[in-house]
Amino acid sequence: MARPSHHPLLRLLWWWLIDRRGGSVKRRRINSRDEAFSTLMTASITQAETLEGPVTSGFWSLTLGSIGVVFGDIGTSPLYAFHEAVRGAAHGEPVTRIMVLGVLSLILWALLIVVTAKYVLLLLRADNNGEGGTLSLMALGQRALGRRSWFLLALGVVGASMFIGDSMITPAISVLSAVDGLKLATPAFEHYVVPLTVLILVLLFAVQSKGTALVASAFGPVMVIWFACLAVLGVIHIADDPSVLAAINPYYALQFLLSHGTIGLVTLGAVFLAVTGGEALYADLGHFGRKPIQSAWMFFVLPALLINYFGQGALVLSDPGAIEHSFYRMVPEHLVLPLVGLATAATVIASQAVITGAYSLVYQAVQLGLLPRFEVRYTSEAHAGQIYLPRVNRLLLIGVMLLVLLFHTPSNLASAYGIAVSTTMVADGIMGFVVIWKLWNWRAATAAVVILPFVMVDMTFFSANLLKLLEGAWVPLLFGATMAATIWTWRRGSGILIQKTRRIEVPLDDLIRSLEKRPPHIVKGTAVFLTSDPAFVPTALLHNLKHNKVLHEHNVILTIETAHTPRVDLSERFRMEKITDKFSKVRLRFGFMEQPNVPKALAIARKQGWQFDIMSTSFFVSRRALKASAQSGMPLWQDHLFIALSRSANDATDYFQIPTGRVVEVGTQVTI
Repeated sequence: MARPSHHPLLRLLWWWLIDRRGGSVKRRRINSRDEAFSTLMTASITQAETLEGPVTSGFWSLTLGSIGVVFGDIGTSPLYAFHEAVRGAAHGEPVTRIMVLGVLSLILWALLIVVTAKYVLLLLRADNNGEGGTLSLMALGQRALGRRSWFLLALGVVGASMFIGDSMITPAISVLSAVDGLKLATPAFEHYVVPLTVLILVLLFAVQSKGTALVASAFGPVMVIWFACLAVLGVIHIADDPSVLAAINPYYALQFLLSHGTIGLVTLGAVFLAVTGGEALYADLGHFGRKPIQSAWMFFVLPALLINYFGQGALVLSDPGAIEHSFYRMVPEHLVLPLVGLATAATVIASQAVITGAYSLVYQAVQLGLLPRFEVRYTSEAHAGQIYLPRVNRLLLIGVMLLVLLFHTPSNLASAYGIAVSTTMVADGIMGFVVIWKLWNWRAATAAVVILPFVMVDMTFFSANLLKLLEGAWVPLLFGATMAATIWTWRRGSGILIQKTRRIEVPLDDLIRSLEKRPPHIVKGTAVFLTSDPAFVPTALLHNLKHNKVLHEHNVILTIETAHTPRVDLSERFRMEKITDKFSKVRLRFGFMEQPNVPKALAIARKQGWQFDIMSTSFFVSRRALKASAQSGMPLWQDHLFIALSRSANDATDYFQIPTGRVVEVGTQVTI
């Protein structure tokens, strides 16, 4: 098949046709600079994109898994999205046909434009060695530019901060919406909605430390049942008023917006609730692969969602009073409790997905140097991606509890929800332009034609949600600002600390020449000194010479680097440079999604002739005690925040998985 011209729509169509062709799938080439990048795909991506022979079963299992994990958030939106949007459009007035058709048309085209076109067909192709998500897109953009860009860094930080805020709001609004259906079964349950929601959420966060492998195995089947239920209920109720299908025409969406003025814009903010979770499609790319996610969305999830929304619309057209509980009114009273149970299971799954997504995002931020080291526990021996961060788990639980107790109802929480996701989507769109332009080697004008319409749509939704600032949208904005300030403080303080310590550091070459002239007492064994800059003498080495007045027979200056790729090939993990008989430089590289295990990585050195023995090796680590200074270059509040963050950081010994019995810590005091 011939490659089309630079016309963006033809390119998208060409990509889609290539994906649908049988046989093995060949990845498109970008340019000679990026050919190596194009071929570095993870095993899950390869398995997902090759539909031949026995691998076909892998494709279907990945597709089923994506239904259970990727679409949990957006899949529970029918619980509240249509209800909130129509109530916002009515604004206390009776519900009219124009309102229902207008809202349905807006939901339909929002799902097609924001989720399907932008994320499923376009951004899923912007994979960073098989991984997706806001920080992966930021790293991909930095690589495309060939330099560090503060603008892209700021976008990545804002998008990541809002994604973590979404990780608090999703469990709160989803579980609260599901349990809220109990009021329909009997009014006596009304006072138990919030306590029961709190109990479910506490239990959910309590089991995180046990790992999610067993629960995750049931995610796919449960969500398949959920989406099938959505579709069946929708089909049944579309018969209530088949004329609801007229909402497919975008005329009704435009007519509603033009005729309702400010109320139409406010309603647009509620309509956005139908696409929240669309960013998760991209974030979970590395777990399931592009084609399983695309297939699950196009052929199962999207049809089920649209059928259910149109079913709710037909129900409300035939009975306007049903808008108060439009989802639960789709079943008879005796089936409300079973539906509440299924909805609660679906919302717990959706909450679990965003919680684990938050763990992964924070871990990436730590690896990229955006946050201090957090304690990481690995809950599976078979899957390195299953991690648990105790501190993040506690902070998320506190945030979710505050949201539930502060807002009480799904309607109140809906005002706070959209702003977090829309901000992340705007950041993804702008960074996507850089990737399409620079990495995919498109013309700037062509890239702009493709991505700017999506950015404009996202900005419109962002503006609509901003109108709810005083009603609750201030919560994610406050949280995002706090996270951004924390990341900015950590990066700025780390830079100042490096500059201050460098002033008193000694070049390594000068020290080696000095030691050759006046050698100290030599002791047996190997000493490994961790440092961030191998050109200068590690502080621990200087203090060892100053206080102990000895030098090991083998001294390794170890630098640990984090690559801008999710994973690093084993052949690139270890690099050794011999300086003298007594000194060597070693560099270890890890991807920002990898578990940094120093002893295991050093064992690779045996293949290069270094007889590494953990029992005859001592690791020297510097521990800094920081003090605030008026001349630090930062405001005093930032000094204290940076010091608090430094003290809260996980111990380097634990983080790099170095045996504690082989570690010698050397303390120093630094004023910043």
